[in-house]
Amino acid sequence: MTGAPIALSCGEPAGVGPEIAAKAWAALGQSLPFFVIGDPAHLAAHAPETPCVVISDPAEAPAAAARGVPVLAQPFRGALTPGKPNPDHAQGVIDAIARGVDLARSGAAAALCTAPIHKKALQDGAGFGFPGHTEYLAHLGGDVPVVMMLACPELRVVPATIHIALRDVAAALTPALLEEVIRVTRAGLQRDFGIPAPRLAIAGLNPHAGEGGAMGDEELIWIAPLLDKLRGEGFELRGPLSADTMFHAGARAGYDAAVAMYHDQALIPIKTVDFAGGVNVTLGLPFIRTSPDHGTALDIAGQDRADPTSLIAALRMAEDMARRRGG
Repeated sequence: MTGAPIALSCGEPAGVGPEIAAKAWAALGQSLPFFVIGDPAHLAAHAPETPCVVISDPAEAPAAAARGVPVLAQPFRGALTPGKPNPDHAQGVIDAIARGVDLARSGAAAALCTAPIHKKALQDGAGFGFPGHTEYLAHLGGDVPVVMMLACPELRVVPATIHIALRDVAAALTPALLEEVIRVTRAGLQRDFGIPAPRLAIAGLNPHAGEGGAMGDEELIWIAPLLDKLRGEGFELRGPLSADTMFHAGARAGYDAAVAMYHDQALIPIKTVDFAGGVNVTLGLPFIRTSPDHGTALDIAGQDRADPTSLIAALRMAEDMARRRGG
């Protein structure tokens, strides 16, 4: 275990976040101490049989983990009903994320792991002005360039564009953006995953990577020239590749991470390869952030049906990344 515990922001209280936090503690205990930033009453509502230990300082979490889920208390106003987000909780959810960032940046926490948020609930209840977690964390990190990586043991993939409509992808995907994504991904793999010379596979934008211009010409006009430029700097890149043939097991053996051009081009393969165990990692931040690769699952909240596999994987990945950074 790293020197400091991992902070887990509570996420949407009406979702499965409290339940999977309790189940992760039951699985990990003191072997990987973490603490929840949130309201102890929310954990009690979702997992009444799981003990909670209120702490006043993150340093207390490793010892407290022997007795229950350590919770750095942040009271929320308003009632909790599993499965039904309460607008009164929105600001508390946002504040818990910001508090986790502060603790991770100060070193009081080795890393920040974030339970899933319900973006519409945050927009409705607190005017949340960001498309998602990733963009908000980039803002809290100093408006630094970041990429969202989805990772599991068999695959790491990065979408160059994230939470935008498919019709807007071609306009948003510029040479400057793709170059930034490739650079941040490569640096993150070196720093946080211990890969000295990352091999990146770059998907094409169009079917069959444009098929020589017959199905789109972005690959010919600027994607291939950009990759050639970066190869000249020593980047090990494959592509642009046809996205429909780059994610089978044999292809995955030839690269350390794939860069896709839009959200579903990246997320469909990883959720097919490992639906339960994928981890969301934000590369480029001045602190470590991981998250389970699923949403709030409001439809099963409060029913003791949530699978903690992805959260456990996210906590373990955060620990590994912190160790590589010397945290």
